[in-house]
Amino acid sequence: MKNKDFLTALLLLWSLAAGSSIQAAETAWISDNLTVPLRSGPSTGHRILHRGLPSGTELTILARDPDSEFVQIRTSRGTEGWLPSQYLVSEPIARDRLVSANRRIEALNKTVSELRAQVSNLSQGKNQADSSNSSLQQQVAALEQELAEIKRVSAGAVALSEENLELNELNGRLRAEVNDLVTSISQLEDNAQQRWLMIGGGLVLIGLIIGFAVKSRPRRSAWN
Repeated sequence: MKNKDFLTALLLLWSLAAGSSIQAAETAWISDNLTVPLRSGPSTGHRILHRGLPSGTELTILARDPDSEFVQIRTSRGTEGWLPSQYLVSEPIARDRLVSANRRIEALNKTVSELRAQVSNLSQGKNQADSSNSSLQQQVAALEQELAEIKRVSAGAVALSEENLELNELNGRLRAEVNDLVTSISQLEDNAQQRWLMIGGGLVLIGLIIGFAVKSRPRRSAWN
């Protein structure tokens, strides 16, 4: 509420400053409740150009005659002439100032209403942004949790895959060792069979030699 009051006061000060800016040419107004004749020269003896400028008429001062106290003016329609300076005032009459002030107040009220609407919209937008931000943060947290779970499962799968590779390598080595053992055993069995065949063959050969030796030995007679 304090911010809104400050904003309203700031707008009022700005409007007053804008209304009090200095114009390039001097400006005057016909004073209250008068109709002043406009003359062709700076005296009451000069010809009347306009029978009576109404009160509140805005004029641009072109020149001043200090001796006669007349001023030369130009109306907003471009009519030029002279009239007594005593009938001029340096600011709009009270009636016109009141009308102008009322218009300015209406404009300021409208501006304040628009600014309040903008502030309300911004507040609503901020609330929506905060809600969206909270929702996004929840989604991010859920995604981070899901990502952590995926990493955990992936790490387990990688470890299992590495373990399978190690087991396959070990299985391959064991198979090779078993094949080597089977080959060695087969060779040993072959060598044993050959050894036993050689032993048997040697025994048979020895037996034959002994038998041959026995047969070839001379027989002795019974008398000897």
